Amino acid sequence: MTQDYKFLKNVNFPSDLRKLSENNLQELSNEVRTEMINAVSETGGHLGAGLGVVELTVALHYVFDTPNDKLIWDVGHQTYPHKILTGRKSKIKTLRQGGGLSGFTKRSESEFDPFGAAHSSTSISSALGMAEANKLSNKSNNVIAVIGDGAISAGMAYEAMNNAGASKTKMIVILNDNDMSIAKPVGAMRTYLAKLLTGKIYFNLRETFKLITSAFSKRFSVKAGKAEDFLRSAVTGGTLFNSLGFYYVGPIDGHDLTTLLPILKNARDSRHQGPIMIHIKTQKGKGYSYAEKATDHYHGVSKFDVTTGEQVKSSTNLPAYTKVFANTLVKHAERDSKIVGVTAAMPGGTGMDIFAREFPKRMFDVGIAEQHGVTFAAGLATEGYKPYVAIYSTFLQRAYDQVVHDVAIQSLPVRFIVDRAGLVGADGSTHAGSFDITYLSTLPNFIIMAPSDEAELVKMINTSMFINDKPSAIRYPRGTGVGLELPSIDEKIEIGKGRVIQEGKQVCILSIGTRLEECKIAAEELKDKGIQSTIVDARFAKPLDQQLILKCAREHEVMITVEEGSIGGFGSHVENLLSEKGIFDKGLKFRSMTLPDIFIEQDNPKKMYDIAGINASQISKKILDILFTKDSIKVVKN
Repeated sequence: MTQDYKFLKNVNFPSDLRKLSENNLQELSNEVRTEMINAVSETGGHLGAGLGVVELTVALHYVFDTPNDKLIWDVGHQTYPHKILTGRKSKIKTLRQGGGLSGFTKRSESEFDPFGAAHSSTSISSALGMAEANKLSNKSNNVIAVIGDGAISAGMAYEAMNNAGASKTKMIVILNDNDMSIAKPVGAMRTYLAKLLTGKIYFNLRETFKLITSAFSKRFSVKAGKAEDFLRSAVTGGTLFNSLGFYYVGPIDGHDLTTLLPILKNARDSRHQGPIMIHIKTQKGKGYSYAEKATDHYHGVSKFDVTTGEQVKSSTNLPAYTKVFANTLVKHAERDSKIVGVTAAMPGGTGMDIFAREFPKRMFDVGIAEQHGVTFAAGLATEGYKPYVAIYSTFLQRAYDQVVHDVAIQSLPVRFIVDRAGLVGADGSTHAGSFDITYLSTLPNFIIMAPSDEAELVKMINTSMFINDKPSAIRYPRGTGVGLELPSIDEKIEIGKGRVIQEGKQVCILSIGTRLEECKIAAEELKDKGIQSTIVDARFAKPLDQQLILKCAREHEVMITVEEGSIGGFGSHVENLLSEKGIFDKGLKFRSMTLPDIFIEQDNPKKMYDIAGINASQISKKILDILFTKDSIKVVKN
């Protein structure tokens, strides 16, 4: 711990927390907030969301018997206070580091994390599953899901609420309404939640009803209860949550422990047969002035100075590839009024905020709704527009059916910008872009490109402007480029054509994406050992440059493919081509280097790629092993 706290020093688990008087909980909350600020200042990570739920976290662990009662946090980026209070205080400064604490909830990390998360809007579904399991097992454990106002706008959350309301199964949902998700919440839900605030008079009337009913018979109380439901509907205009079958309470001040504690206790002890929704209002960044004043309330920060709030600046405000994409798209949009941008609650992360500043009416942030976003873009495409859908690789996974059914089958020219491809560092396995080459390259009617550097990215964007009969995708990683001068927006490349970087006689290295620089280093290592290598930048995972690949296969002893993706992607398609053309019958030694069949945990990207086995020294070693290891397979005769 950073300081010698009065209360926090003796609180390691919620059982310790429950020994405190309610009068001490606000001071404990202040200490948790200080500890969190100090920790994140050294590690970087998600700050604003956690600061906003400190009092709520303390109250939940004080009232409920965690981990017997199940507490599920949606996304999990707000759980640093939760980690501090659940046995991980001593490790809090290892957040998002190699071998350290995850930046999200993780079942293997703690029994206090009953469900792992990092993607949005899964909490109500998983909580309902646990609540139904309790019912089947005749258990009385409470199940509580905490979901934000941004996350609850996603379709999956509504599917879960609809199911929960019909199930008549007791569970508690805490709606943490801070009016500020990663990007400002969009859509009707934001307006709806704001309108609910006008119903505050209801709580005073409800207290009056409690006093009246307590003085009369049970029979009268039942009728009064029905009258209360009517009154609540009349005053607040009814709520969507009531209509879905939830018993709605709120909105209440999520920083006022004197209000939070009794309401949570009432929900805990309630015999209500069905889900309960407690709507709380919180302030993102609460208790740290620099976060409170910032437009994003310090949602995600690099290391920073606690006393000044100043963050350690990187060389660019955006990853280089992201910025190159956004600026190139803007240049094209100045020429072509049919170009539109679509993103799913990540305008800043994808660069679409840059596009929106220039063309506000042509950029659509659909909220945390990737499925809707893809089909929405398909609709735009049917009317002759050129939608560029910028979604992280890990989040595009959530819309795969829409990519197949609504885009690929209809051969609609939706352009997918797949950011954060490959391994992503501190966000770990939940955010890794490991599978997009595989899950997209299996689809007919698709063109898939992967630039090896920022100049190639510009050329691919230029090329995509003229793909008007089928969908296409351009994938690129988080991080900086090579530092090349960018070409003009008129320079295109031929669809399905790779390029030869250097020529040699023995080995052919087929690279797709930004592993090209590692392949060049590997080739130099091989050259020092007298081995000459050809390097090909494949550019396209689909369609393959069959002519170039077959030529290289016939002219080299060894061929190896290298990609920042899982098995089943580029290398698998190359292998299938060579097999069908009978190349292996003629003795070609072929290997594919892909991400391994494991989920790689958080670390710096260099170490993660070492684990993956596709850094330069590993590429050169693989080739040496192929060249100098004799086959050991023997034919056994009967």
